[in-house]
Amino acid sequence: MSGNGKELWWSLIASVLITGLYAYVLFVTQKVPAAGELFGHTLGILGFMMMLMTETLYSLRKRSRIARWGKMSEWLQFHIFTGLVGPYMVFLHTSWKFNGLAGAVTLVTAIVVISGFIGRYIYTRIPRTSDGIEIDTPLGSAQAAAIANTRRLMALWHTAHIPIGMALFTAAFVHIGGALYYATLLK
Repeated sequence: MSGNGKELWWSLIASVLITGLYAYVLFVTQKVPAAGELFGHTLGILGFMMMLMTETLYSLRKRSRIARWGKMSEWLQFHIFTGLVGPYMVFLHTSWKFNGLAGAVTLVTAIVVISGFIGRYIYTRIPRTSDGIEIDTPLGSAQAAAIANTRRLMALWHTAHIPIGMALFTAAFVHIGGALYYATLLK
């Protein structure tokens, strides 16, 4: 399915590199990078762009009947990578302040990421081809009932994960609009 978790290793490597860069900026400036300064803004913008790619590109590929850009398993790996690294960058963007709408966005982001881990675990329990297409199991097979239950659990998971993700992006766009308004238009 997902290359034995190589997307998790790439996410870890990227997060360690980003943490190293963050620590360097912290060391040089002798202060926590502010969300409204260049480094903090850059973290927030790049992280949000990765989160937006997480939400849109995998879904577009999954639902596209015309375009077949790569294997679904590779797109899922990309979805998981951007879904971990993007929120981590946004978390660092917060400057360790979690109040107001920005704090709510951070909380919902954490819920979506945790939900994603749960979904990944459930997803790996459904047998699939190398392209990510579910394999039908014979009705009389010993594992058919367990797989049917797992598919129902996956459907239930989707009914929670996707709306929470949409709420996250709604709140994030409001946060971005407010930040632009108060930081640039009122000056």
